[in-house]
Amino acid sequence: MPYFFPRTALLLGLGLSIAALTPALAQTKTPKYSNEFLNVGVGGRALGMGKVQVSLADDATAGYWNPAGLVNQKTKYDGVLMHSELFSGIVKNDYAGFSMKLDDQSALGASIIRLGVDDIANTQNLINEYGYIDYNNIRYFSVADYAVLLSYARQIGSIEGLQVGANAKIIYRNIGDFADAWGFGIDAGVQYRRNGWQLGLMARDITTTYNAWTIHPESFEGPSAALGTLPKNSTEITLPLFIFGGSRLVKLPGEFTALAALDMELSTDGQRNTLVSSKAVNLDPRAGLELGYKNLVYLRGGVGNAQQVQSFTGSETWKVQPSLGLGVALSGLRLDMALTRLAVEKLGQRSQPTSIIVSLGYGIK
Repeated sequence: MPYFFPRTALLLGLGLSIAALTPALAQTKTPKYSNEFLNVGVGGRALGMGKVQVSLADDATAGYWNPAGLVNQKTKYDGVLMHSELFSGIVKNDYAGFSMKLDDQSALGASIIRLGVDDIANTQNLINEYGYIDYNNIRYFSVADYAVLLSYARQIGSIEGLQVGANAKIIYRNIGDFADAWGFGIDAGVQYRRNGWQLGLMARDITTTYNAWTIHPESFEGPSAALGTLPKNSTEITLPLFIFGGSRLVKLPGEFTALAALDMELSTDGQRNTLVSSKAVNLDPRAGLELGYKNLVYLRGGVGNAQQVQSFTGSETWKVQPSLGLGVALSGLRLDMALTRLAVEKLGQRSQPTSIIVSLGYGIK
């Protein structure tokens, strides 16, 4: 019995791991939510406003949200660092971005993103050659997704207030020593500012993004041979995603300001649970509001990710994901904090736990 239980648990765990790998690594069609780690979002300001940024982004984070916005940054150099922990700290999400203006009409940017789970126990060799448990044989590995975005933006001289931008992105995805993938894709963005209005369009994976997966069968050791056929090398395709956005800044009495924004996300990778859902295209709206005082202190809020959820009684209700944020800007230094996935009492149940995101930005004139 002491031997049978660990061996059964080990086989079950490895079986579930390979079952999870198979759909992602052996796709013959374009899967939904491919490279979804790139849709989590970056920056405390953006996440505090419900990820409404396609028409607003004007600092180093614009390389992620809409590269066209790099032209509008207020300083010659700008950098942003962010760290967040999701699902009660299990998933780590880190981001670093840097941008610089080449002149009054063009700018460059670079962004690095990592989202991963670390210190996962590999128990393939938990049972030694004598049939006993040997905890010294446990090894640990990480499952992580990386992306590097290289951005360029330029103002269109013939049309006042119009700028365009593009990203070339390199993707690396790693599942310990078991499998990894390399990918490449291109994003394109547009921003237009006129009479106090700001409009934006972001097209992610506009050329489709290809991830080439490589499986390392020599990494599956011990009892994994009893699990059957391992996944094979394959190519995963990410279809285009489009985001339309608009915003307007209003000056209020007493040196207060109000910035209202709305984004519409259109996905094309199959039917999703969104406000408007179909097999051809899905529409997911998001709204955000930012109240400012003297360009020093900001209070933010947002709502998005509308989904239809089925309760225990069988009835279906609509549920949205709210967010809150707070920001302070002083002498080029920006500190932004966001609370997302706010816990809300509903039908006697609580939603997912709150995640705290903190980002630090600095602009050099």
